[in-house]
Amino acid sequence: MSTRTVKVDYLARVEGEGAVTVKIKNDKVTDVKLRIFEPPRFFEAFLRGRKYSEAPDITARICGICPIAYQMSSVHAMERIFGLQLTGQLRALRRLIYCGEWIESHVLHAYMLHAPDFLGYQDAIAMAADYPQVVKNGLKLKKVGNEIVTLLGGREIHPINVRVGGFYKVPSKREMDALGAKLREVRPIAEEFVRFAASLPFPAFEKDYEFVCLSHPDEYPFNEGRMVSSKGLDIDVSEYEMHLIEEHVKHSTALHAYRRGHGPYHVGPLARYNLEYAKLTPAVHALAKEVGLQPPVNNPFKSIVVRALETLYAVDEALRIIDQYEPPTKPAADYTVRAGTGWGVSEAPRGSLYHRYTVDSDGVILDAHISPPTAQNMKTIEDDLWHFAETALDLPDDQLTWQCEQAIRNYDPCISCSVHFLKLEVVRE
Repeated sequence: MSTRTVKVDYLARVEGEGAVTVKIKNDKVTDVKLRIFEPPRFFEAFLRGRKYSEAPDITARICGICPIAYQMSSVHAMERIFGLQLTGQLRALRRLIYCGEWIESHVLHAYMLHAPDFLGYQDAIAMAADYPQVVKNGLKLKKVGNEIVTLLGGREIHPINVRVGGFYKVPSKREMDALGAKLREVRPIAEEFVRFAASLPFPAFEKDYEFVCLSHPDEYPFNEGRMVSSKGLDIDVSEYEMHLIEEHVKHSTALHAYRRGHGPYHVGPLARYNLEYAKLTPAVHALAKEVGLQPPVNNPFKSIVVRALETLYAVDEALRIIDQYEPPTKPAADYTVRAGTGWGVSEAPRGSLYHRYTVDSDGVILDAHISPPTAQNMKTIEDDLWHFAETALDLPDDQLTWQCEQAIRNYDPCISCSVHFLKLEVVRE
């Protein structure tokens, strides 16, 4: 009996630090572990003893790529405590800043981090030598997403303009019109992004997932709704921790999640697309039909196409909001601080992001709990690796290693929120 080990010391196209071991014996996978060794960051502990109003700014620091999701989950949780629900232009502006985050995050992942996998390049810089216009288009589209976040958030990284009740400052009609002109300029790029993504070669791999996401009665979900799944879950967000359980595992500093009585589940673009497809726009439906990607979609490698379709949706939704924009009379709604517990879920680019807070009568945070989408997907990623490796055991170790890394990147994992550096080890016995 012999043992073969294949290592990848640095997987650079994910965010965070971790390692994966795939053990194979007698042509069967015997163990898979996604080990996260990045130190805990203690944000929940940082929040205790701070004022409720600090939560959006503190949680925005959890992630430089999807800070808006953290801010939105926190403000919705606080507003639930205070009995506040935004309407009108303030609510629309929240959807708009979310559009900006989806555009910049999806484009960064799909063009720069994930597409090189499909085309055999080590990174986007190498890919640019043969696909210069693709990379240029990606940078141009991402820039407009960043500009949306900058206009509404005050800056593109760790925004500072979001607050409980709305914003500290709202844009002028003139600023919004200028932003609309830029979005119209890049909209054809967003369409081409879908066609490019759909043209990539996809491994033949499908699984029966339990998809979980927010569901709003009228809109493709960003910030509001109930938690639903493809296998019968339908709950208010306040019931989240009764059904979606996190547990510690020895090989990871990130928690692993499962649905009570069911097992691992899948959050993110595939979940939203499969469960909420009907609420996408006719333009997105038409392009999905053109490229042959209508639900159900159970191949996680095709998540890159779904991200492209969601990017097009975000561009069109941003244009709709801008075209209907009239500056509100006040940048934030009034409310009264009171004691209580509140829950908030928003749809980060990577999936559902859950926050729970308890505050006292002065608005001081007594307890906080945050469940990021990558942690929720950890069990599912390990399960994918197990099943995918079993379908590809005839590949040489270097190709198997490459495709296992690619399977991880299907989820655009953000390990610092819950792999920049990830060691993949394949052990054959």
